[in-house]
Amino acid sequence: MFGKRILILVAHPDDEAVAQAGSILRARADGAEIFALYLTNGCLARDVLWKWQRADYEKSVARRRAEGEEAARLLGLTPLGWSPRDARMLWRDLPEVMGEVERALAACKPDQVWVPAYEGGNPDHDALNAVGARLKTRLSVLEFAEYNNLGGTARAQSFISSDETTRIMELTSGERMAKREALAVYKSEQNNLGYIGLEQESYRPIAAYDYARPPHQGTLWYARFQWVPFRHPRVDFTDPADVSAAITSFLSRE
Repeated sequence: MFGKRILILVAHPDDEAVAQAGSILRARADGAEIFALYLTNGCLARDVLWKWQRADYEKSVARRRAEGEEAARLLGLTPLGWSPRDARMLWRDLPEVMGEVERALAACKPDQVWVPAYEGGNPDHDALNAVGARLKTRLSVLEFAEYNNLGGTARAQSFISSDETTRIMELTSGERMAKREALAVYKSEQNNLGYIGLEQESYRPIAAYDYARPPHQGTLWYARFQWVPFRHPRVDFTDPADVSAAITSFLSRE
């Protein structure tokens, strides 16, 4: 199912390792050339941080970039661009994101694009899935499961619902080792990666979603801690309804 010239749309540096490290290696072993477009810097905006953390914002961004470059080297990816956009901002910026994607498509001329699944793991992931939906009439688009909170249970590397097109790829021992190494590169994110499994990866041609609705009923992964009564930087207070509204507005444009 993998293409020969693949463009991965990376919401945050580390998503390529979380969702696709084994698949990248498998596709490369089959002769694929793989490019990556990093659409945020992976770090929280300066004004979201505690005041005493703000002086280190540039250092944090540079560190995450260096981690992403090292992971790309390990996985054999060709980076096409590193956006200065902060995390949690991609979903708010979809028209501009689409322009960046179009320029990357023109640069590498892929026959396939890989995107995160629409699963409520992160609003930026869900928004990037909608970009994939815009592209699927032009070329092959695969979506990859990362993590979700269906039924209030943390679930990684499996779709909310499967169908006959879903592929569950069991990773070989070598692929598991390489994925572990790629994840370990992201030292800045080690507190957030404990839920990632190494046994399998799940992908399929991008499904048809009703983006006007959240990915599933119940509490989405990124909304799990919104009960916190103050604005903690590590809690994403994004309203899923706002994400759906941004996506539907984007998709309604020609």
